[in-house]
Amino acid sequence: MSEAALGRIADALDRMSPPPAPAPDLGQADAFVWHVEPDRLEPVARVSRVPIGLLVGIDRSRDTLLANTLQFARGDAANNVLLWGARGMGKSSLVKSAHAEAVAAHPGRVKLIELHREDLPSIGRLLGVLRGSELRFILFCDDLSFDRDDSHYKSLKAVLDGGIEGRPDNVALYATSNRRHLMPRDMIENERQTGVNPAEAVEEKVSLSDRFGLWLGFHPCDQDAFLAMIRGYCDAYGIGISDEDLRAEAIEWSQTRGSRSGRVAWQYVTDLAGRRGVKLG
Repeated sequence: MSEAALGRIADALDRMSPPPAPAPDLGQADAFVWHVEPDRLEPVARVSRVPIGLLVGIDRSRDTLLANTLQFARGDAANNVLLWGARGMGKSSLVKSAHAEAVAAHPGRVKLIELHREDLPSIGRLLGVLRGSELRFILFCDDLSFDRDDSHYKSLKAVLDGGIEGRPDNVALYATSNRRHLMPRDMIENERQTGVNPAEAVEEKVSLSDRFGLWLGFHPCDQDAFLAMIRGYCDAYGIGISDEDLRAEAIEWSQTRGSRSGRVAWQYVTDLAGRRGVKLG
């Protein structure tokens, strides 16, 4: 075989099995996104988030998550957290804001790493990168849920249980979901009806959420909380509007969308700021 042919074979093998990436420089940012193929931590220069004081109507969840996050940043024991419930009520915003508070209290010590649901099978490799570091890491999986025949939840169970090595003490998992048990109800009912051992099949899937030490519920807000959210944003960004006009416009805005939530409140504020020529951020 010619030398050129051997060279092509060697190049093909390198593409099929690339060399491991160099150890990431975790000091270059406070937040990263985990990517695969190849495995790497991509630094995030600026995290999209709002100050924690602007998150209105979720006081109990806010205080609980913040306390857990500050404990973790200090190096004390802390729980994995599942934030579940109504869409648009600030679950992911709260995670990012709590991380910002931890960074302010302990600069450079705690990192936020976003992990996409489809990359859950690679979580063991990510833990291998983080294990042994003196830093603290919050793995953040947003909008987490599993559908029928989806086996990714088994990868998540492995990291929550820790496996034979145990979950690294410097890693905590924060996940948000619209579902309390992460599985759709019809999937659970189907397991009950068709499983060889229905009770065991259901238990395997429902028990996934039990592995989170903290459950924080988020529920649709009432009108007063909705208006308070908007007033807080307007005051923070210097958008001048009377209480009477705000109330009339905001109620109409929520009615056209058929819901009240933190997300809908922010959408109204964005529209209002645009009409008033006020820049946000």
